[in-house]
Amino acid sequence: MNRHTPDVAPAWEAVGTFGDFEADVPERCEVGEVAVMVVRTSDGEVHALYDVCSHAEVALSEGEIIDGEVECWLHGSTFSLKTGKPSCLPAVDPVPVYPTKIEGDIVYVATNVEL
Repeated sequence: MNRHTPDVAPAWEAVGTFGDFEADVPERCEVGEVAVMVVRTSDGEVHALYDVCSHAEVALSEGEIIDGEVECWLHGSTFSLKTGKPSCLPAVDPVPVYPTKIEGDIVYVATNVEL
């Protein structure tokens, strides 16, 4: 994946409407060939992370959202929705975080860049 740089324009892909995403319930979306976990938080922010735990390679979208983090259902690692960084073991590596935007009611994610 490319890091977000000024010379790389995000390639936005629609993943659904704002209303499709229930607050604090992660959803798996396929963006091109990338598995992405998309979540709308209770404060109305939309986040997108690579939908694979960096420790156990299971879907993060099957976990729970707690205090701005997603908890992996298998071993309990938690990852920041904003940075992808783990906050507890056993995971030590971050997961990629992708930019999101909302235009009208449509939610977009770009997986060609990372935040």
